[in-house]
Amino acid sequence: MTELPTVVVVATKNPGKAREFKALFAKDGITVKTLLDYPEIEDVLETGHTFEENARLKADTISATLNLPVLADDSGLMVAYLHGQPGVRSARYAGDHNDAANNAKLLTELAGVPEAKRSAKFQTDLVFAKPNVPQKDLVVTGQVAGQIALFPRGENGFGYDSLFLLPDLNKTMAEISSAQKNQLSHRAQAMAELEKQWRQWYQAE
Repeated sequence: MTELPTVVVVATKNPGKAREFKALFAKDGITVKTLLDYPEIEDVLETGHTFEENARLKADTISATLNLPVLADDSGLMVAYLHGQPGVRSARYAGDHNDAANNAKLLTELAGVPEAKRSAKFQTDLVFAKPNVPQKDLVVTGQVAGQIALFPRGENGFGYDSLFLLPDLNKTMAEISSAQKNQLSHRAQAMAELEKQWRQWYQAE
């Protein structure tokens, strides 16, 4: 049986995202490092057509470079009326990582579309890669269903949070507390699934 790792690299430069994963691995005494610890690593081009493909590209490439286990994610918003768009282009929907422009474009695309046809979901795919065995990556997915509001609501969020309405709560992601969001979010769902599976997967030969 393979020993659990002493170090896991999370393929992000986002300190907030890193904190979430540090908490997950801390109970096993595992040190979490990020791409900020490896400035020599070049950005991996996200050329995949799905969240899983993009996350796998990052995990496999960086794991092979560092010879360490690497966890990568990709996530975004999929709107049914727009045939799954913006999807993997969520962060770059209206250009380059401009939340206000992305939201404005989404509202323009859905102008006149009734509430009943504005269903959407957020999705996160996590890919965990072990060094030298890219064909055996662990892949988990988290989703949260909702719909696109008619106008932005709330201040507690980023990205599309102010437009993503949770019908059961009648609040957008930007109107709920950080604690609620951490329980309900697509990333939270994916991390819960990762927590269930990763040890057995890592220790398998």
